[in-house]
Amino acid sequence: MTLRAILLHLRLPFSLFLLPVYWFALSQATLPDLNRALLVAFILHFLLYPASNAYNSYFDKDEDSIGILENPPPVDQTLHRVAWGLDILALMLGALVGWPFVLYLLIYGLISKAYSHDRIRLKKYPVWSWLIVSSFQGGFTYLMTLQALDNVPLEQLFTSRTLLAGALCTLNVMALYPITQIYQHAEDARRGDLTLSRLLGVQGTFACALLVFTCSVLGFYVYFEGRSPFYLLLAFLLPAIIFFVLWYMRVRHDHSRADFRSAMRMTILSGVGLNGFFLTLLLLKW
Repeated sequence: MTLRAILLHLRLPFSLFLLPVYWFALSQATLPDLNRALLVAFILHFLLYPASNAYNSYFDKDEDSIGILENPPPVDQTLHRVAWGLDILALMLGALVGWPFVLYLLIYGLISKAYSHDRIRLKKYPVWSWLIVSSFQGGFTYLMTLQALDNVPLEQLFTSRTLLAGALCTLNVMALYPITQIYQHAEDARRGDLTLSRLLGVQGTFACALLVFTCSVLGFYVYFEGRSPFYLLLAFLLPAIIFFVLWYMRVRHDHSRADFRSAMRMTILSGVGLNGFFLTLLLLKW
């Protein structure tokens, strides 16, 4: 594989869509150290997530559009080695943060491999894969990032407010996760993977995303106690909400409009909105 092909399969820009969880944790951290915060961000978004993407690409060997890749290049054993190398480097650097963070990195890495590996392939189980991926990319990552930033004992994470924030991160991923699968029905059918979106169908995928997103919005209203940050969140998400409604209206009449580019626009708008909101929240706190 060429270096360019490897970099494409790492899908580094895809970290943008998982970055809101980090910003949320950083905005809720008490007194985070700058160097520690930068190290945690680097490990998550330049090592852990890209390793997961590369491992997934190696076992899927997609020929059609995946993630942010419209035309994924062919893969070989090199990508498998790169994925493992990034995971090992993440664990080594994680030791500088603390053992709970290392444990998180190890668990996340194993779950991501179970998701794609042909002998386990959690991806084949639509509901379980949806719940597991959303929980680990959302709530579990939020809690362990907060722990790493504040360097607190694990038991201090089990407060109602902290757990609610983690649940909201999970709901955000749960809402978007089926949308990222909506254009892959043919590719998933070819591999024998029954994803949640394929199980629900195109219309059902939109309904699921809307239901979970509504729960997330109500949860944020409770979290922010109906104060100004909640309305700021709605303002940042308004472009994504408008696009979602217009896209659904088009898809109702023509299922072929549930395509790669529309799904990526939806993902980008929601990712930019959430990143903008949590960054603003962080700046207001400082």
